[in-house]
Amino acid sequence: MKVLNIHERTLPTSPARVGELLDTLASPNDRLWPKATWPRMAFDRPLGVGADGGHGPIRYFIEKYNPGVSVVFRFKGPRGFDGGHRLDVIAQPDGTTMLRHTLEMTAHGLARVTWPLAFRHLHDALVEDALALAQTNLGLPPEVRPWSWWVKLLRWMMTGGKANPQAIPVAQHQPTF
Repeated sequence: MKVLNIHERTLPTSPARVGELLDTLASPNDRLWPKATWPRMAFDRPLGVGADGGHGPIRYFIEKYNPGVSVVFRFKGPRGFDGGHRLDVIAQPDGTTMLRHTLEMTAHGLARVTWPLAFRHLHDALVEDALALAQTNLGLPPEVRPWSWWVKLLRWMMTGGKANPQAIPVAQHQPTF
């Protein structure tokens, strides 16, 4: 089963500002990943080619990294996820910037069932939360997409009833240099 899943936000700011958010991924000062409500993205070393890690049951390594512009992840797990996902900072002709998340894979075996029933819904909610957090950290009002009842149920089941509820993103502290 071929999967192409794209989420994006047009942000009224420069690519450099959006790229700064991208470069904080999985760092102690991560301002893009919604770690308050989702499993933290973590790697065995700082963001860069070859860094190995993931979030929750999703495992991947960084295949390509162009600081401030894009990061490409290649799946290692779960079994049956053949492909990857990426984040891109794309300058627009009107002076705005598109922040785009693209997941492209072929689902094999059990993943042909787990992707459409569970992972897709959780993935979509997580990425939309990340895009809303990006807006917040750029000083913009966040476009929060409410979680579906299915996402809430899946999260409840996966955590034994201890999942954090969806929250309006709060800007993360930016260190001063």
